[in-house]
Amino acid sequence: MNTVTKPGLDRRGFLKFSALAGGGLLLGYYLKSGDLAAAEVGQPTAATLGDFAPNAFIRISPSGEVTIIAHKPEMGQGIRTSLPMVVAEELDVDWASVKIQAGMFDSVYGSQSAGGSTSTPTSYAPMRQMGATARAMLVEAAAQTWSVPASECTTASGAVLHAASGRKATYGSLVAKATTLTPPAAGSVTLKDPKDFKIVGKRLPGYQNADIVTGKALFGIDQKVPGMLYAVFEKCPVFGGKVVSANLDKIKTLPGVKQVFVIEGTTNLTGLMPGVAILADSTYAALSARKQLEVKWDEGPHAADSTAEFDKKAAAIGAKMEGGTSVRNEGDAAAAMAGAAKVVEAAYSYPFISHTNLEPQNTLAYVQGDRVEVWSPTQNPGAGTGLITSALGIPAANIKLHITRSGGGFGRRLSGDYMVEAAAISQKAGVPVKLQWSREDDLQHDHFRPGGHHFLKAGLDASGKIVAWQNHAVTYGTMAAGRGGGMSLQAGSGGALGAGQFPDAVVPNFHLMQTVMECNIPMGPWRAPGNCAFGYVLQGFVDELAVAAGKDPLQFRLDLLAAYPAPPAPGAAPAGGGRGGGGGGGFSASRARGVLALAAEKAGWGKKFAKGQGAGLAFHFSHQGYVAYVAEVTVSRAGTLKVDRVVAAVDVGRQIVNPSGAENQVEGSIIDALGVAMYQELTLDKGRMVKGNLAEYPMIRMPQAPAKIEIHFLTSDNNPTGLGEPAVPPLAPAVANAIFAATGKRLRQFPWSKSDLSWA
Repeated sequence: MNTVTKPGLDRRGFLKFSALAGGGLLLGYYLKSGDLAAAEVGQPTAATLGDFAPNAFIRISPSGEVTIIAHKPEMGQGIRTSLPMVVAEELDVDWASVKIQAGMFDSVYGSQSAGGSTSTPTSYAPMRQMGATARAMLVEAAAQTWSVPASECTTASGAVLHAASGRKATYGSLVAKATTLTPPAAGSVTLKDPKDFKIVGKRLPGYQNADIVTGKALFGIDQKVPGMLYAVFEKCPVFGGKVVSANLDKIKTLPGVKQVFVIEGTTNLTGLMPGVAILADSTYAALSARKQLEVKWDEGPHAADSTAEFDKKAAAIGAKMEGGTSVRNEGDAAAAMAGAAKVVEAAYSYPFISHTNLEPQNTLAYVQGDRVEVWSPTQNPGAGTGLITSALGIPAANIKLHITRSGGGFGRRLSGDYMVEAAAISQKAGVPVKLQWSREDDLQHDHFRPGGHHFLKAGLDASGKIVAWQNHAVTYGTMAAGRGGGMSLQAGSGGALGAGQFPDAVVPNFHLMQTVMECNIPMGPWRAPGNCAFGYVLQGFVDELAVAAGKDPLQFRLDLLAAYPAPPAPGAAPAGGGRGGGGGGGFSASRARGVLALAAEKAGWGKKFAKGQGAGLAFHFSHQGYVAYVAEVTVSRAGTLKVDRVVAAVDVGRQIVNPSGAENQVEGSIIDALGVAMYQELTLDKGRMVKGNLAEYPMIRMPQAPAKIEIHFLTSDNNPTGLGEPAVPPLAPAVANAIFAATGKRLRQFPWSKSDLSWA
């Protein structure tokens, strides 16, 4: 095995260990911003005396059983499979012999949040290091046992080999000796050369796939403990409203109902809101009683808010490039526009949408005095426990959290409101409580992706080059504490448009302005926050400019990217605040050109189509990933859309850990993004979200999904990153651009179901 580049870690910042009873050894690895720092570790509850536990993630028993702890929340993204694969690869064991165990919420694991496609980039190198460290200790144990140099020993399939003498020792037989050794310094550990990988890069089924299809109790919604009651929680339909009175006495008399009471709550829109809790001996009884609940609400000052009024306000604001905050203003866009050979204008918009997890929000909690035990499907366990501490006064050290598998996340479960609700209800009831949200709760009390409006204008010179660009972006926000401690109006999560978005770096006269409209709507990240909408707007408008310039849409983009400045050196600050991309460090125009060229090549870009058929393309950079799509569509004369084919080109670094999982992520992103673009919209009326269930907020069905999806990975010499976010943004603009090619109609607003696609 050859030595490859290792993380820049010193020994003191790498590990700290403590002896276990019986001679075991436990090392704590604390992940922080991709590095490792020491953390004090107690004895793991699942450890057996005599096991070799060289770190918090690996345990090897004297029998040879290898257990790898999967510490990140699993919500279908495959992280509980891929990260253990990395550990197992460097440990050099057979994948079939590995047992995976989900980790509880514990500081020994460092950050356990799973969001923003950060799990892979922050964990890949540390997981390799941990597997390699354990392997080195086992090799040293064998070398000392045989009195031979460790350099003469190799490993394979969970055993140490000494070729010169023909000796072989299984890892299990070396456990007793290994537990007595001092861990090696981080810099001395040799990592495998990727060409020798036997597990990483192989197509493997997901951990728990069989349990999922056979209905095993894995998800939050499945959890049970003795003596628990089932709870539902009625909140004011107007965000921030409070309970004035309710017919609690009547509800107490209904079948199965055990308790009913008011939770006073807080003013935190994404925390513990006021409401009425109903506890019963079954979810059915609780939901049935809720139908007869009558609450008088103090709806507050936002009871008259409506989408229609916000739309009118946005149109008036966006008509002028004034009154907002200049995010970037270079050159003189207005003057350059006046002298342009051609000027193109367009207004794009997108609505509030919900995460719509297949498994609605839920949590099981049991508060006993100043302690609480929680079972919850969370992406961000620290957020939920933090809310419990702040709202209920329970010390963080007294919160025991079991991270269950989640039936979808998409950013919704980065919030912990449903967790603190369950804990608050249990605290008041004095019994274990399983809180279950209904689909109506999920749609009407989500932390929504904010809507937005973009009023764009661009000038082209006689050669078709962009010489001026203006965009007045209007979004939604709430009052929040600023860095200085005072309150200020801040855009909702995913609403703020950053300064560095394609094609800013190659337009000499560029003015981006944003205005935030105050609302009282809870907002939160929705997969590829911000970029999921911005990619649609920017790649749609760039396509319009290509047509106005008389250029091929692919070549128009390639020409723009060819003029981009070189990316910053590794470790340097991104030039111009990360120009050209949607977050995740410096933008590389060469990587963007790479995925565009690959998608075009694989799709056969440039071929001719009959009327009613067409191809479109788009690319986007976000969360350190580069993705390009070519979409081919057929639109009937009556306006029925069929996506015939989507060809994807994806660059997320030098290593795809599990191709099966990676393809699943891209396919899921394509289908999810298409469904949102085609159908999904939430509107506000009288201060409340109007739609209540999936009949009014439809999900994409199988006949509407692309008939064919082709995925091509372009490996580049960059650190591996995640796929939950970057594959979403370019899909909608690629399909919309294909619809234009097929029909001549531009789609500038979501959902497309509101647009007439018919053609003569």
